Amino acid sequence: MHLGFGELLLIFLVILLIFGSSKLPQLGDALGRGIKNFKKATTPEEETLDASPKKLEGTASTTSATAADRTTAQKK
Repeated sequence: MHLGFGELLLIFLVILLIFGSSKLPQLGDALGRGIKNFKKATTPEEETLDASPKKLEGTASTTSATAADRTTAQKK
């Protein structure tokens, strides 16, 4: 189904008659926000959030030091 220029113009005129010219900017804004929120909700989470764990510097040495402290404490 393809809408031509004439059909789109007729739809726009009917909307203009129903809502009036003062409401059209508000309707356009609401429609734009709705489309934006829909696109945001349908995008995969991998694109929006990076959930992969990051390796921090110095954490490996701290972990091994605490493990060595626990081993020493258990022997005493």
